[in-house]
Amino acid sequence: MVSPAHPPTGSPHSPHHDGDAGHRLGGLASVASEARLTLEDLAFPLETVDASAARTMRTQALQHLEDYVLPRLDSDQAPLLAVIGGSTGAGKSTLINSLLRERVSLPGALRPTTRNPVLVYHPGDEEWFTGGRILPSFSRENAHQPLSQEGTPAGSNASQEMKELRLVPSNRVPQGLAFIDSPDIDSMVDSNRALAQQLLAAADLWIFLTTAARYADAVPWDALRTAAARQTELAVVIDRVDPGSLDVVPHLRSMLDRHELAEAPLFVIEEQPLRDGLLPAHATAHLSQWLAWLMLSPGSRDSVIAGTRHGAIESLARTIEQLAVHVETQIRARDTLSGAVRDAYDRAARNIAEETSNGSLLRGEVLSRWQDYVGTGEFMRGVEEKISAARDRVSAYFRGKTAAPKVQRAVGESLYVVIKDQTDRAAEQAFRAWHSHVAGATYAKDASLAVSSESLKDKLSYEIRQWQAAVLTLVSENGAPKRARARLLAFGTNGLGVALMVVVFAATGGLTGAEIGIAGGTGVLAQRLLESVFGEDAVRRLAAEAQRDLTARIARVLDAEQERYLSNLRELDGLDVSSVRLRTAARSLHAANADPRHAGTNALEEPSAAVVLGEPIGDELAGIAQPVASSAWFGGDVDLLHAVDADREFYEGAVLYGSAGTRAGTPSPEADGATDPAESGRRSGWWRRILPRSRRGDRSEP
Repeated sequence: MVSPAHPPTGSPHSPHHDGDAGHRLGGLASVASEARLTLEDLAFPLETVDASAARTMRTQALQHLEDYVLPRLDSDQAPLLAVIGGSTGAGKSTLINSLLRERVSLPGALRPTTRNPVLVYHPGDEEWFTGGRILPSFSRENAHQPLSQEGTPAGSNASQEMKELRLVPSNRVPQGLAFIDSPDIDSMVDSNRALAQQLLAAADLWIFLTTAARYADAVPWDALRTAAARQTELAVVIDRVDPGSLDVVPHLRSMLDRHELAEAPLFVIEEQPLRDGLLPAHATAHLSQWLAWLMLSPGSRDSVIAGTRHGAIESLARTIEQLAVHVETQIRARDTLSGAVRDAYDRAARNIAEETSNGSLLRGEVLSRWQDYVGTGEFMRGVEEKISAARDRVSAYFRGKTAAPKVQRAVGESLYVVIKDQTDRAAEQAFRAWHSHVAGATYAKDASLAVSSESLKDKLSYEIRQWQAAVLTLVSENGAPKRARARLLAFGTNGLGVALMVVVFAATGGLTGAEIGIAGGTGVLAQRLLESVFGEDAVRRLAAEAQRDLTARIARVLDAEQERYLSNLRELDGLDVSSVRLRTAARSLHAANADPRHAGTNALEEPSAAVVLGEPIGDELAGIAQPVASSAWFGGDVDLLHAVDADREFYEGAVLYGSAGTRAGTPSPEADGATDPAESGRRSGWWRRILPRSRRGDRSEP
């Protein structure tokens, strides 16, 4: 009696994959797949103020892609997935059982809802759900056995916690439609809430269930705002409404309007006793018939799917844009951290350069050893009286001197102290900057970063020895003309090398008082001595080359020290690429999804009112896949002849009352907009209808 409505082929020849629609969905699937790869590679390693929210957003975006967007794009003919979600204790399981007039889902008191939502579908759609094409991140438990009167699967242990998506086939579900009974969105258990949010994101249609006592709770409205932002197709059911207190209904309607959910139909189930755990058939008939209308009215099912799909992709693109903003926050934090380190060590380099060029290095031990080396006051007075005579005396003096290594050692030791001191300060400053920054606090837990490395001593000593050796090489191999060879040999390589070191350090900017005269004279003597051997131009060149070599060696030491910090940031080098990829993915999704909201569907302008059980609806539908009406739908309690005797406008933005609403608070047929009460009763069948005040105007009833 029931034939397959939507064969799970997804081939280009299936009705909804013809022409431009199939090509557009294929292009969207390709773009969405690229977006998934980008999100999979994405990380937020720095603990910025928004990092935790960004990681959650990334996880949810990936789940949305994998649970809904990609499966829906890949399988456009898959059944419409309606998730029944809502507040704790709202009666979601009772509602789905009552809709189908059989026990397919256990109430929350009996069923551990944390990890085992229930999926109810028509047996003809089983192939869609037993594999991984829909909700691929969920494992499956097939549950073909009926539920016992106590509400547990026959032959099962009620205390055993189920962890899979429980599959329940039922021929009371229209083929092409499936229900999921999800956990509470306001559960006290974190895993419950996360699972509920994941399932809602995977829905083509969200049937939001609340109660008269809890419809204004904050947490459900957060979920409703998310649904509005994603443009998820939505229907709202308010349960347990006291027939004498129907004023909650217009208040809920106004709240929906304010949250941009004005088009969501609102179904009212009044307070009434359960019968064998089910609501009376008339209490849910208006919702059942609306669902039947979605399946039977040509194009309605496809319009719901296309609308939610379009909104989901737009929402995903906006989320990816926001993730790019979060990545750029990480980039700024990374640059701030690396900048703090470079600033500290650049400052150290500048201070070292100043202290090694302004004469201050010639204090103390260096100055004492130099004076021992070149002679005392008598020698200096000789320099002052006549520098030419001093050259002769220096020449004779140097031939017998062996104290040059002591000066060289003093220079090395003083140079070490200056560099080590500045390096320690740089480490302290960099550590303080990281420790005070929210993104650097994690790295700053390593207290060894607050001081220079243990290997600094050996590295620094090595570079100083190598520099002094290079200075001696400069003196012995570079710049001395042949006529100066004799003088070079007379003064000795060590002596001239020490003199060149003194020239490098001899500026007097950092000295005061008597030190200026002493160090200045020292520098002049060394300068003249070198000029007598190499010439004035050569001395300037040699001093500059020695200075450059020293600067380069100091830079290597400082680079090695700051690398201890910067190496922690190497893993962040890919953030710049991630930002570009995210921006590109968002633009591509917007562009590929830019077609009209319902493009690619087979919606027909005029619905058919001819419903024949077991046969397609209307001759004009012969060429497309369309559900076949069955007397088994919803337990046989739906008037299928009237299921398509209304259009979408009848439902959107409307308040629909159950038949129990003939009691207090329900409008009369005349208030329902019909001039003929009998006609109103025939058309409404199981419900009474009121348009919200803001939408009444002069519109006539459909």
